[in-house]
Amino acid sequence: MFDIVGHRFRFFLISGVVILIGVISLLTVGLKSGIEFSSGSLLTVDFEREVTQSQLKQEMMSLGYEDVIIQRTGTGDYLIRTHQLDIDDRAQLQAGLEARFGSLTEPEFSSVSPLIAEETARTATIAVVVAAVGILFYVTWAFRRMPKPFHYGTCAIIALAHDALVAMGVFSILGGILNWQINLMFITGILAVIGYSVNNTVVIFDRIRENLKISEHMSFETVVNNSLVETLGRSINTSLTTLIVVLSLLFFVGATIQNFAAVLIVGIIAGTFSSVCIAPTLLVVWDKGEWGRFVRWLPLRRVKA
Repeated sequence: MFDIVGHRFRFFLISGVVILIGVISLLTVGLKSGIEFSSGSLLTVDFEREVTQSQLKQEMMSLGYEDVIIQRTGTGDYLIRTHQLDIDDRAQLQAGLEARFGSLTEPEFSSVSPLIAEETARTATIAVVVAAVGILFYVTWAFRRMPKPFHYGTCAIIALAHDALVAMGVFSILGGILNWQINLMFITGILAVIGYSVNNTVVIFDRIRENLKISEHMSFETVVNNSLVETLGRSINTSLTTLIVVLSLLFFVGATIQNFAAVLIVGIIAGTFSSVCIAPTLLVVWDKGEWGRFVRWLPLRRVKA
């Protein structure tokens, strides 16, 4: 039988390293906000003749749009994000591009004012916080008949925070390399990841509850490990089948849901890891009072290496 719980400190170390890299990126690069959160205009442009991304960016900068961000969609169109444009600015921009590259069409255009962007950011933050608090109370209530039910809710929230930090760290890195921006699809993806992760975690916690009733003679650590082994196949199979669908969305739908699909991919991987290797093993650490043991374990591992 796999000794998953016995390797809990290694799992904590892996998570700590990944989160540390993400936090460093968040502090140095940050998250690049889309127009929903920082205001601006976003337009989709389709040229009749072939235009490279470098040519388009050079022309945009020559027209005075130094802050422009350009991405190419899967269909060959360009997504152009710049400061907020009024009707005249939009017409001048289109005329300037047509003069340089010929005829073009503009399938989509959206603009967000600073006031609306600020309100959207506030609402998104509230949504994530409310979801986390709701999950804490739900898991605590669902396991209210178990000893220390608050431990279950708290460990579930720690796992969710782990997934969110990993997703934000990855997007910070992608933002620095590929100019990816966070938008409402990113927030939607985070909320979906929260729901997906807590579902996996609750399934494992529920198996722990069932096994505790029939294995009173076993230690809590053994019961948790047995429960993890019994649900491991289910967790991996569910994650793999979901990943196949999300990868299909990313490759075939394209830039319109790029952020949503990318967050789901990162979240599914991180959520599977946290629901199997973090949340249940934290229950064991809490039950055995091992919070200081991990710190002592780190130098021992370095000496042995």
